[in-house]
Amino acid sequence: MSQLHEVLDCCPCCRTFINQIDAGYKAQPGASQTGQMNADNESNADETEPTPEVMAALGGGRVLEADGELGRSLLEFTCKPEMCHSGGVAQGGFVTGWIDSAMAHACVARYTTAYWIATLEIKVSFFKPATPGIVIAEGWIERAGKQTVFTEGRLLDSDGEVLAKGTSTIRLVPNRSD
Repeated sequence: MSQLHEVLDCCPCCRTFINQIDAGYKAQPGASQTGQMNADNESNADETEPTPEVMAALGGGRVLEADGELGRSLLEFTCKPEMCHSGGVAQGGFVTGWIDSAMAHACVARYTTAYWIATLEIKVSFFKPATPGIVIAEGWIERAGKQTVFTEGRLLDSDGEVLAKGTSTIRLVPNRSD
């Protein structure tokens, strides 16, 4: 098992990121990639791989873009009717999870092998209800110190309208080489 696999083998969401990297998707510091790429750097958008339970629970999320240099990520999720409560509105925990995933993936894009990403706190403001359909979660690093990273994120509907915004404080836990 490579050092990258050891660092990111902490949860199903990160295992998805490992699988994308193994498939040729390169989210390295200084790199900007869009979509999932196969070993020949061709899009594999028509291919499907098993979605870990946590990503499936969040609507089968997939990474659309990750930029290590800029510390940004873009993820797509499907808001399903079973994620909604009265009036067909997505439960706030899903909205929070989508934004949290994007903010965490922005950190993973920048700190891939050096750190484990630990969320210390998260705040989300809801502006407009998320309803069934495709939603896009965007996350970015606003400011980073030696051990603490401040991230921001937002959730957009398919028309690009902002549904919610979030902030998070993340602690970078140094990777221990065994």
